[in-house]
Amino acid sequence: MLREDLGEAGRIREENAELRARVAALEKALAERSDGRAPDGAALDRAAPDDAALNGAGSAGAHTPLDGLPTAVPAVVYWRLDGTVTRWNDAAERMFGWSAGEAVGRRLADLVAADPVSPAAARAFEFTREESRFAATASEARTKEGNALVCRWTYAVLRDDRSEAREIAAIVDDTGDQRRRERTVHGRYQMLLQLVDNARSSIFVKDIAGRYVFVNRAYAQSLQKHVVELIGSDDREGPMPTEVAELLAEKEREVIAGGQLMQFEEVLPIGDDRLHYFTVKFPIHDEHGEPIGLGGIVTEITTLKRAEAERAALQEEIIAGQQAALRELSTPLIPLADGVVAMPLVGTIDSGRAEQIMETLLSGITRQGAHTAILDITGVRAVDTHVANALTRTARAAQLLGTRVVLTGVRPEVAQTLVTLGVDLSGITTLSTLQSGIAHALRHARR
Repeated sequence: MLREDLGEAGRIREENAELRARVAALEKALAERSDGRAPDGAALDRAAPDDAALNGAGSAGAHTPLDGLPTAVPAVVYWRLDGTVTRWNDAAERMFGWSAGEAVGRRLADLVAADPVSPAAARAFEFTREESRFAATASEARTKEGNALVCRWTYAVLRDDRSEAREIAAIVDDTGDQRRRERTVHGRYQMLLQLVDNARSSIFVKDIAGRYVFVNRAYAQSLQKHVVELIGSDDREGPMPTEVAELLAEKEREVIAGGQLMQFEEVLPIGDDRLHYFTVKFPIHDEHGEPIGLGGIVTEITTLKRAEAERAALQEEIIAGQQAALRELSTPLIPLADGVVAMPLVGTIDSGRAEQIMETLLSGITRQGAHTAILDITGVRAVDTHVANALTRTARAAQLLGTRVVLTGVRPEVAQTLVTLGVDLSGITTLSTLQSGIAHALRHARR
């Protein structure tokens, strides 16, 4: 029995020794991998995932497999000018090891051993939220477990309604691992490239000399070029007509000289056509505020402008038709009997309507062969010099065609106004009501 026990103990000791040797080998391989070397001394493939990615989530300061990918949410931290953390997302927890519950309400320096943005630097950040501008700084930091990090803090300062600096919002990147840093930069570049390449607008960046540094796919397609064919060239070297290239260069010099974003519509002669564009151009500055290039977003709106022109023309036709219909309604000519017509007038008579009254009455007299025309002003709101002159001119014109004119609806106040104004109504019969005017005209018709 004792021999069996000793044999079992020996076997366990051998298994433990083998396990310890295996652990030591794994630790050595991990150390060599962390140094950028494979266990056999060969350089590691930069595209290979790191151990934390292979093993999923790790200890404090380790990264998940999503870190560095273009669609991964970066670490985001908000803190007030006194250093108190107000927001701490999951990526910040993975980077520094502190949970949001542990971090919010504590000072940033106590959590990460860093104070990357001083209150003076925050107050000096004078860009408004609408500008979406950032500043950047780098600092050493530490995780919850004391691991050292080198962090890049890309930050903006958020302000309250009184424009006072309220808190600092930062995107934090771990820049200590060169391989991870390169993968993050490349991933974000690819994400932005896919974003602009799928835009319908033409997007480009030029250097200060006007040479293309970047163009998106839509812009290259509009010029029937491959993207790479445009890089390093300017508009004078491309397929654009010389006069178009000169127009663009002049406008871009104006944008760079002004130092501000400009939005405008432009019409460019392309071939036998004239194309309309809505253009946004803006200078690109270096960290010292000096212009180093120009960016542009150009959207063709030719179809839209043509549709607007067609719609405006159609609208003008509709308005003209409505005005004609209103004129007919506002100056109706009513045949009462053979040779007798009546025109009841309602509302205000302006110069345009006075001309319409005369035109309608004269054409109606000629068409109807009328010998008597009744102008009823019962519904005219006010009779002044302008209205009186319009009526007398219309009556004189009708008399020249051999037509008698009867003016009805002359109320006492209207009669007083006409006398005060000294209106010459000789040759015009005036009656108080339309009924009396119709009776008068019919008596003359029977004769």
